[in-house]
Parts: sequence; C-alpha cells; structure tokens
Amino acid sequence: MTEPRRLEVLRAIVEDYVQSREPVGSRALLDRHNLGVSAATIRNDMASLEEEGLIVAPHTSSGRIPTEKGYRHFVDQIGDIKPLSAAERRAIAALLEGSHDVNDVLENTVRLLASITRQVALIQVPHFSNATVRHIELVGLGAGQTLVVLIASSGKVEQRVILLPGAVGEEDLRRLRQVLLLALDAKPIAEVARLALGIPDLVEPRLAPAVRAISEALGALARNSAVDRILTAGTANLARANMDFPLSITPVLEALEEQVVLLRLFSELEQDAHGIAVGIGAENQYGALTEASVVATGYGPGEQAMIGVLGPTRMNYPASMAAVRAVARYLSRILAG
Repeated sequence: MTEPRRLEVLRAIVEDYVQSREPVGSRALLDRHNLGVSAATIRNDMASLEEEGLIVAPHTSSGRIPTEKGYRHFVDQIGDIKPLSAAERRAIAALLEGSHDVNDVLENTVRLLASITRQVALIQVPHFSNATVRHIELVGLGAGQTLVVLIASSGKVEQRVILLPGAVGEEDLRRLRQVLLLALDAKPIAEVARLALGIPDLVEPRLAPAVRAISEALGALARNSAVDRILTAGTANLARANMDFPLSITPVLEALEEQVVLLRLFSELEQDAHGIAVGIGAENQYGALTEASVVATGYGPGEQAMIGVLGPTRMNYPASMAAVRAVARYLSRILAG
C-alpha cells in the first residue's frame, strides 16, 4: 500500500498534469507544492509510484504522467467532494428553475453541465411508468397539417406534426380534442396506444379518418415517451481534447452516437459512498470508450436515471464529481416539485 506521503506526490502529479498536460518532474513538484521533503525524496517516491504502476514516463524525459491505475487510486482517495461556488449554484438554480416542462429541464441541464465541466454531458431521459395523460392539444397549422401534443402528468411533452386526411377545420379540431380527452384524460401513458385504437368509433364517419391519424400519432408519442434515450451536449469540448486520445478521437465521437452503448455504460457504473460513479479508461468496456473517463450519478425518483460527463482520462475528477452531484441534486429537486 502506498504510504500517505507518496499519495500526496501522486495527487500533485495528477493535479499538475491535468492542468498543464505536460509530464511532471520532481523539480516542478518541489516548486509548486508544499510537500515538506527534499527533491531526492520526491524522486524516490516517484520511483516507487512508477514501480506500483501509478505513474509512467511517456518518453525519456524525467517527467511522469498518471496511468489509469494512478487516476483510479487518486479518485479512490478523494475524501470529500468540494461544493460548487455560490455563483455556480445560483447559475444552476436560475437556469433550471426557469424551465417549464421536463423536456426543457433536461435539455437545459445537459447544456449547463457541459458548460460547467467543459466535458461532454450525458443525461438519461427517465422512465415515467406511473405517468398519466394530463392534456392533449391539437393545433391546426394550415394546408392540412396539425400539431399533435401529448402532455403527461410528469410534465413531459411529446409532439408531432401530421397530415390529416379530408377537410378538418378549427371547430372540428376542438371537437376531436374533447373526444380524445374524454377517452384518455388521466389514463396511464402506457395504455394510450391501446385505448386510442377505439377512438375513431366515437366520432361521426366524416371525421373518422382524421381521428384515426391523430390516434395513431398519440400512440406513437406514448411509446416514444417510454423509450430509453440519452441526451448529450458539449461534443465540441471533447473535440478540443483530441490530443488526449492516443490514436484518434473519431471512434469516441462515433460511440457517443450509439444510444445502446451509452445506456449500457450507465447501467454498469457502480456508485461510491458519495453516490458518484467514476469509470476510468479500460474500466469502460465498450469499444472506443476504453480511452475515456465517465463521472455520473443518479437523479430523479429513486435515482434510477443517470446524469454525468464523459471526457479524456486527463480529467479534473474532483471538479467533475462536484458539478455532476450538484446539478443532479437541483434536477431531482425540480422534478420532485
């Protein structure tokens, strides 16, 4: 087991390398950190850390950089997660509390987290298995097009533009909305697709084709609301870190497009005593993501959905952990309200 002083040297190497992206030497550690020992002692400690596989020399220079094992050891030694500044907390509250529905909240959250951490932010859209129909709206757009809106009791909004057969006026749309609400109001979202099949029988034959098209759209919207998916933001942040990926950043960017990969990644992360999960490098077993790191936590009812950031292994882990946890807490509070 690495002794406490060597852990301090490891911490200093990680912090300096994350900041500068340059290999760290003993002289730099002596100048930048109050380690209370001589340069010779630091060199001995660095040699021991290298023997343990926690740091490595990238080339013939005297500097060292952390290995994935070193980052893991560093993360495991984080005792307390430093809270965000008052200004950062106010910014989070102002942005998220100004959102009006779940879709807005989630989209604002993922953009905010990407901005705070300068990483790629990921958020799993939660299941609302107990949600019911709160409202249905039909908005005529002209030229036979109609916007169909399904609002769940959870606040989630799904919408789709469809083309209605036949001549359907504004009064017809109001009538159809009344029929739809009578049949579906307060019904479970999971039952909408099945219940919508019988709605065409409730209107006059002239409107049956139109209500059939609307019913099919509502069924599709209801099914879509139950599909697991990931929202992302900040891909440009990852592109700016392309030098941190030894081969190519392209496979990582492609992996971010694969919803199934991201959902599996989230499902296999294990949270620590802080409620934070950190996957470093090869701990993420999905293709190109073995070259990246992920920091995530649960949010919402039962904390079953996940939110987090993805970036290079040369990540500011304490700052990312603090941001992810703080944003998740605000998000959970808003969704509970």
